[in-house]
Amino acid sequence: MTTPSDLQKLLTWLSPAFPVGAFAWSAGLETAIVTGQVHDRATTQDWISGALEHGGSRTDAILLAQAHRAGNDPAALGELADLCLALVPARERHEETTTTGGAFAAAAQAWVSEEPLGLPDPCPYPIAVGAIAASHGVEVEATLLAFLTAAVHGQVSVAVRLVPIGQTDGLRIMAALEPAIARAAGLCQTATVDDIGGIAYAADIAQMAHETLHTRIFRS
Repeated sequence: MTTPSDLQKLLTWLSPAFPVGAFAWSAGLETAIVTGQVHDRATTQDWISGALEHGGSRTDAILLAQAHRAGNDPAALGELADLCLALVPARERHEETTTTGGAFAAAAQAWVSEEPLGLPDPCPYPIAVGAIAASHGVEVEATLLAFLTAAVHGQVSVAVRLVPIGQTDGLRIMAALEPAIARAAGLCQTATVDDIGGIAYAADIAQMAHETLHTRIFRS
């Protein structure tokens, strides 16, 4: 069970205030907004739910669970990091996951674990979150739930600013996707690397095309 101490850690680690710089990245959503694929509440929710159930968010969640399972095994974590980076579709997304992963690992050092972690370098964000949560005894499903909730909220924040949709529509999207987040967290905790696969091709293409935009607010 998730203890109050575990919940405190997750609320802090996956908070927008935790210094990983996640607010600077859009994971290709900025491209989709510029091209008109995402233009209102309905298309925003479709885009985010697609990544959650069939795209990068699902892949990241499976890899997080695998990193959690690997614990403090440098060789296993290194292999997972290599796999994670091999699956990243775009240069900017590679930079996003390694930058936020490194920042997360550095910031989490404020919480001293019993044994030093053998994290790879570079360390993708989901690998860092999974391994560090495991080192503090935080259960995997709670970690996945917090991780995926933060990912969805981050995407909604991008849409609120750029589409723009109002705060009320943003909150309605968050509320509507809660069951899907819980379902994904439950499924990904028992998934294996053989279950990794996605069909969110539009998101992959948007991530690749982002660096060609004439005006960019976000870094991916």
